[in-house]
Amino acid sequence: MHTKTMEGLIGARTNMNLMNTPMRVFKEARRKGDTETMERAMGYVGDFSDKAEEYKAEADKGMEEDAKEARKKAELQREEAVQKRREEREKLEAKIEENRNADTNADTVEISEEGKVLLKDNLDTDAVGVETDVVKSDAVKEPVTYTKAGDAVPMEQETSISVSV
Repeated sequence: MHTKTMEGLIGARTNMNLMNTPMRVFKEARRKGDTETMERAMGYVGDFSDKAEEYKAEADKGMEEDAKEARKKAELQREEAVQKRREEREKLEAKIEENRNADTNADTVEISEEGKVLLKDNLDTDAVGVETDVVKSDAVKEPVTYTKAGDAVPMEQETSISVSV
């Protein structure tokens, strides 16, 4: 709370409390019919009332300043939050980009010398000597059947099927 606000609220309340005494004197003088005392008491009441109004105006100014400071502080906090989100987003984007780069560089294949020899044997070569990616197929392979245990059993060559209608 701003000091002007506190001073204004305290001053207004004090003057309102001080106004109670002359009002009591005014009421007593009115009951007795003493107009001179009534006028003097009303003068004090007016003075205290005016001072209370001045303090109220000071409290209002202090509250406006408090509101301005609160708006500035809220705006600063919003800007900091936006900046923090931007930084987090940039970090996340950098991390994603790093992961993309790491993924493209991570998948490499090395072929051993034995594999290179086998690859040369299985590739067709052109007349110029440039290798192509077509792999030679082996000669005719015998068909096999696998059992439930996973053993390969050669298929019988002579299979007969009879159908009667």
